[in-house]
Amino acid sequence: SSMASLWTSLNPIRSGVTKFNHAVSSEATMPAEIMSEAGFKTVGLYRNGWVHGYFGFDQGFEKYYRPMGSRTNPAIQRLRPNVQSHGSDENLVGDAIEFLRIHGKSSRWFLYLHLMDLHEYTYDEESALFGNSVSDLYDNSILRTDWMISQLYEFMTERGLLDNTIIVVLSDHGEAFGERGFEGHARAVFPETTGTPLIISLPFSLASGLVIEDQTANVDVWPTLLEILGLPTQSESDGISRRDEILSALAGGSSPEREDEGELSVAFLDENWGRPGTDWKPAISVLEGSHRYVSGRDHAGRPFEVLLSTEADDPVDQSKEFPEVTLRLRERAAEALREKAVWKPETFDLDEMQLDQLRALGYELP
Repeated sequence: SSMASLWTSLNPIRSGVTKFNHAVSSEATMPAEIMSEAGFKTVGLYRNGWVHGYFGFDQGFEKYYRPMGSRTNPAIQRLRPNVQSHGSDENLVGDAIEFLRIHGKSSRWFLYLHLMDLHEYTYDEESALFGNSVSDLYDNSILRTDWMISQLYEFMTERGLLDNTIIVVLSDHGEAFGERGFEGHARAVFPETTGTPLIISLPFSLASGLVIEDQTANVDVWPTLLEILGLPTQSESDGISRRDEILSALAGGSSPEREDEGELSVAFLDENWGRPGTDWKPAISVLEGSHRYVSGRDHAGRPFEVLLSTEADDPVDQSKEFPEVTLRLRERAAEALREKAVWKPETFDLDEMQLDQLRALGYELP
């Protein structure tokens, strides 16, 4: 669902992808299609079964495939035995470097990489620098993923490819470690799982990194990139281009005034996403300014709603302190839930092997 929103620039309800067997509509205009029509060579490498081509994510790609797993590093295999059956991000990065070696300077290209080791908490002896708690193991894996990405940067630096390449690093979800009683992801829409990084590396150097504090969303990523590249935008979009904010920050100014100021960032999860044919059981979060409204169901199935501050990592419910804000955002959440899908949802019937591959990621499926 999250990846469908990233690629279509539509919130989940509007993309129509809310159940595990939903596919991105063939009517959607995907960024890879726009890039291909503009003369870019388009290649996608992925290791997550949720973005397999049969879910519609291969639209517009000349080649779109999962790199074959090779013999796993014995150090990793000892620490994470399940990695052997899936391979690791080393395979993906190796294929990406080979693509860049051949096509890096001879073509205009768009290369999409979907890494997976972090999702599986994969680490090795070198990256095992933290403790033994679950969150420490996750930090080990983050460090190893940083090193995987650094291999690409080092290769591109050596080949002079960074001088004309835009690199974007982002995530489809975060991870919860019991901050509010939830573990992992795909269970709630609290900031632990909806707050993700967006790092854009532009083809020129800055004296220091540039941080833009304005709240943004993954539906904004492609509207921003397509405008930066001067390419046509998607016909349907809930996202907003952030190009002007980037340019203003580069020039040392404040963020420009927006006509759509007050628009909300929306996160949605159908808590019945693993049960096809069932009604929605919505968990929804809306952000406006310094407030975040979240509603859903707890572990006992009881409905709840809270109003949180976006200014700090504060778990205190502020709904009684700001009743007017709570009411307004509750109504805005209800409006979002009444939205209609742009396209009729398309479904894909997964066979038992495909279901097993997805269950292996830790998801509960029928």
